Amino acid sequence: MELRVLRYFLAVVREENILRASEVLHITQPSLSRQLAQMEEKLGAKLFERGNRKITLTEAGMLLRRRAEELVALADKTEQEFSELNGGDDISGVISIGSGEISAVSELAKMIKEFTAKYPNISFNFYSGNADNTKDQIDKGLMDFGLLLEPVEIDKYDFIRMPVREHWVAVMPKNSPLAGKDSVTPQDLKGKPLILPSRDKVKSELANWFGASYDKLNVFSSNNLINNAAMLVEQGLGYALSVQGAVSMYGSDKVCVKRLHPDLISTSVIAWKKHQPMGAAAAKFLNHIAMSVEHSKV
Repeated sequence: MELRVLRYFLAVVREENILRASEVLHITQPSLSRQLAQMEEKLGAKLFERGNRKITLTEAGMLLRRRAEELVALADKTEQEFSELNGGDDISGVISIGSGEISAVSELAKMIKEFTAKYPNISFNFYSGNADNTKDQIDKGLMDFGLLLEPVEIDKYDFIRMPVREHWVAVMPKNSPLAGKDSVTPQDLKGKPLILPSRDKVKSELANWFGASYDKLNVFSSNNLINNAAMLVEQGLGYALSVQGAVSMYGSDKVCVKRLHPDLISTSVIAWKKHQPMGAAAAKFLNHIAMSVEHSKV
């Protein structure tokens, strides 16, 4: 299947209309319709439901959309990496990074500021998501690096541990009875409706912190990023557990945040796929990260 035709398909999906898509693509409507019909015939599946005003995707069409977006993004990234090969210090390109909402983002931002001062023609794409989402994108070759909160399975990746400690906190409504305490213990949270992270590895860490009471917790919901959880907390629906850096990004003025006692600390890594060739821009940035982390140890 040609990338050109996949791009045509995605244009029709975006515009929800074949005529508008043909105008955007600068081809005739009959030609575009013929390309789509040939694609459906080749795949042996109907991709569109054609209405009077717009077209919608069938289940097969939705599957193709996901795959087409991945293939086109990977092709674009490959072209970009080859264009970087002979750039020297004037190299240009785009580095893609996936990250959760953690304190280490601030440290990474400092590294990026120093790096772009030397390589102003290199830009960055950031994607927010938990470690599982980010690793999936790295595995598919769609992302150069992931800033991952540990614990995380990184057997398939090389990594550099970031020089930042991530303290866990309890996020509660401002009028909570626990708001006056200096810190929050497992006993304090007994019977309270809790909003926990969805990652299994992180749940295991929390299970160790709660100890024997973990199996008796009143879990109201789970979440993969703190923003939605904090909104539930604001409405008094529960107490969320999160790393402190994530709450700072949300806006800790809207909720009450208390450190856990005993202290629960996590670390984070910047990771990339093992044995995966890198574009010149990503390779230079990786070298910069390594030097920055080494310098922070001095």
